[in-house]
Order: sequence, then C-alpha cells, then structure tokens
Amino acid sequence: METKRLTAADYLVAANLLKQGKLVAFPTETVYGLGADALNPQAVQQVYAVKHRPTDNPLNLTVSSFAMVKKYAAHIPDAAKLLMENFWPGPLTIILPLKYAAINKIVTNGLPTIAFRMPDNQATLQMITALGDPIVGPSANTSGRPSPTTAEHVLQDLGGKIVAVLDDGATNVGVDSTIIDMSLAQPMILRPGVITADEIADVIGQPVMMQKEAATGSQKYKHYEPQAQVIIVDKVSQFPQAIAQMEQTGEPFGIMATDQVLAQQHVVRFKEQFSLGDSVVSASQHLYDGLRYFDMYPEVKTILVQGFPATGIGIAYMNRLEKAAGHHHFFKKN
Repeated sequence: METKRLTAADYLVAANLLKQGKLVAFPTETVYGLGADALNPQAVQQVYAVKHRPTDNPLNLTVSSFAMVKKYAAHIPDAAKLLMENFWPGPLTIILPLKYAAINKIVTNGLPTIAFRMPDNQATLQMITALGDPIVGPSANTSGRPSPTTAEHVLQDLGGKIVAVLDDGATNVGVDSTIIDMSLAQPMILRPGVITADEIADVIGQPVMMQKEAATGSQKYKHYEPQAQVIIVDKVSQFPQAIAQMEQTGEPFGIMATDQVLAQQHVVRFKEQFSLGDSVVSASQHLYDGLRYFDMYPEVKTILVQGFPATGIGIAYMNRLEKAAGHHHFFKKN
C-alpha cells in the first residue's frame, strides 16, 4: 500500500477515505493523529493493529463541534463547558461520562467515560465535519515511539500501512494535549500539556489535582522512546562532566540542548547535536523532532538531553522527557 500525502485543501478526500473505513493521519496543533471513523469498529480495530497499541489503552473522540460532544456525553458539568469555551479548539482533552452504549467498547475499553478533543487545525475540523461523525485520534506513530510532529514522522512509522496523511506542515505546539478528567468531583489532570493546572483552575474557579504515575491504562506502557538511550542532564553546569564521561567511552553520542548550551560545549567526538532553540517553550516544540532525528544515526547509542525546571510548560516537557529516558538522569561518577 502506498500512503498518499494529501494537502490541507484535500480534507474532503480525507473525509471520503474515512467514510470507506480507511485510516488517515491528520494534523493538529500538538502532534499528528491517526484517524478512523469512531462509529466503525472494524476501522478502529485497525488503528490498534497499525500502531501496535494495546487494546486496553482506550481511545479518545476527536470532534469538530460541541454538538458531537453532547451526542455522546451523558453529562457535561458547567466547569467542563467553561473549559470548552475557553480552550477549544485547542490542546485540551476532556474526559466526561459516556452515554450508555453510545460508542463501541473497542473505543473505550468498556470504561464508563470518554475523552473528547477538539484540535486547533482548520483542515482537520473540516474533515471531521464532512465525515459527520467523530474520529478516534491517537498519535500517528508506532506505540512507544516519539509522537509525530510532521507528516514525514508519520510516514517513518506508518508509511505503507495507512492510505493517507493530511499534511499541513509541522505542528506548532509539539507536545501532546493536556488531559483532564472532568467526570470526577474534583478535576484531575492525567497528562500535563501546554495548558497548565493553574490556567484550568483559574477558568473553573476550583483547584485541580495532578494524577501521580500509575500502572493503569496508557501509563503502564513505554512512550516517546527513540532507539538510543536518553540521559537527562538536569543542570546546564553538568554538561561538561556528562560530555567528559561520554567521551571516555570512545563511542559516538548525541546532545540535545538549547543554542546557548550547545555553544558552550567544545567537543568534537559526539556524532551529532540537535538544537532545542532558546527556551523551554521551543524545547517542547522540538523535543519529539529531536528524538527522531537521532534515529537517523544508529551508531549513536546515547543522547544527552537538557532538562528544565518542572514549572509551567516545563511540567509537560519533563513529563515526556522522563518517559523517553526511562527516568535515566546523569549522575557524576566519583
């Protein structure tokens, strides 16, 4: 199968492919998603198969209107409505109670709740509207790999396995959406993103909990891992020590850091370097791109990646980086 590379103007073509039960990768402001008609169980099953995604890891509904949410949600709390009004379309996934038997259990893994997402991408919203149904929309990558932020990333993992990718260029956020469970008495963030707990609390007028890591659902599986071992360098001052230790191995290694940090490192033995820009914001935008970049250099077995304080957008950045690294941090040898 040859995967067609459609443009944003081809959203009707993409919608027709979805109507036929085909899989189409689509752009959002965060990462590219893998779309299938959520009301077609056979198509949804193919999403799990193509991604090698465990079937106990439920999918979300990607929608283009509030009417779609009302059709499938059993109840929409006022606080959830405020979030939709303030942050949609945008990088926020909202979990709500599901209407009984409204969606096949293959989507929800039999859970009584469902996650809704309205992405901030015009071509994708037009595609869903033309389809007339919500689509499932997990990231368009092989499960466990870094999420795709370009159509090229999608093709690296899923080329020849899906019929098309709707190419609208590189995403502008770069990390997956914030997920908040609004089916609980006290809202809880299950996955941090660029929309922070403080921003959500300000809108709904009540505190928001942050879920601790637990071996349930998607959290018990590997995420965002490149082929090389990622090692987090927590402090800029640690880079010379980390580089010196890597040089002693005599093996090529990579560095992912801001321009300022890269300019300070006077070494020649590391095979490649990747710029994360000038701040934690740009680092978040380019994290997945950088992790995939080093996959082009199989001789690079280790990547030193700059860490940032876990505040604001840094919470989402470090959440993804910790998982990519398997929680490996640089520690100076005595």
